Amino acid sequence: MRIERRSTAGLAVVMFFAAACGQPAGNDQPAAPAASSTMSVPAEESVYVMALNNSARSEADRERDATRKPAEVMQFFGVEPGMEVLDLFSGGGYFSELLSYVVGPAGSVTAHTNAAYLGFVGEETTARYADARLPNVDVLVAENNELALPEGKFDAVVMILSYHDIYYVNPEDGWARIDGPALLAEIRSGMKPGAILGIVDHVAESGSPVETGGTLHRIDPAVIRAEIEAAGFVFEDESDILRNPDDDHMKNVFDPAIRGRTDQAVLRFRNPG
Repeated sequence: MRIERRSTAGLAVVMFFAAACGQPAGNDQPAAPAASSTMSVPAEESVYVMALNNSARSEADRERDATRKPAEVMQFFGVEPGMEVLDLFSGGGYFSELLSYVVGPAGSVTAHTNAAYLGFVGEETTARYADARLPNVDVLVAENNELALPEGKFDAVVMILSYHDIYYVNPEDGWARIDGPALLAEIRSGMKPGAILGIVDHVAESGSPVETGGTLHRIDPAVIRAEIEAAGFVFEDESDILRNPDDDHMKNVFDPAIRGRTDQAVLRFRNPG
C-alpha cells in the first residue's frame, strides 16, 4: 500500500462531518435495509461473495454487510478481476477493501480520501492498510477541488454515499465548497473509454433542491442523473437493491427514526469515451 498526498493542508474535523460523508468507523453506517432486488448474486463461488467471505476482513466490516449489500452493489456496477478502480471519498476504506479482493492481484484500487476523513477515521484507516495487508490498494490524499487524476487510468469509479457532499459546505470542519462540474470533468478525464461510474446515495424527496445535500445529507436521484449526464456520461441503469419505501425523505439521515435504514439510489453510468 502506497500513500500519495496531493495536499499538505491541515484541517480541523468534527465527528458529525465525517459521518455525514457516509464512512464512520463504527457499525452505525447510514445504509438501507434489505429490499426487493432486480438482480441477485450468483452461487457462493462468485467473486463478490468470495470477497465478503475473505478471512482477512474484520468483524466490524462484516457487521455492515447486511444493510450495505456490497456484493450486489459491486456486481451491479460490473466490477471485475483485473480492473483499476477509484473509490472516491473512500473514508475508512470499507468498500476499498472489498474492491481490492474483487479486482485481485491483476487489478488495483485507488482509495481517495482527504484530511477531514483521515482526521476522523485515522485509526480505522491505519489498521486497514497496516503492514501492506492490501498490496493492490494505493491511498490518494487530495483535498476538495485539488483532485488530479492520471488521464485514462480507471476502468471504474465509485462514489458511495458521498455525491451529496458536493453540496455540503462547512469551512470550519475543513470542507470547502466543491466545484461539482469540475469534479465530474476530472473524474471523466481519469477514466478509460467505456469505464463505469457507480453512485450510491441517500434519496431526497423528488424535486428537492440541491441544498438537501448539505442539510439532510440526501439528494434527489434525478439531480444526480442530470448532472452526470451533463458531464458527458451515459446513464445505463438503476437498481432497487438498497431502496426502502418506508423512509421519510424529509428526515435527516441521522434522525434515529431512520438512521441506518435510509432509502438509497444505486445508479450506473458509463464514460462513452
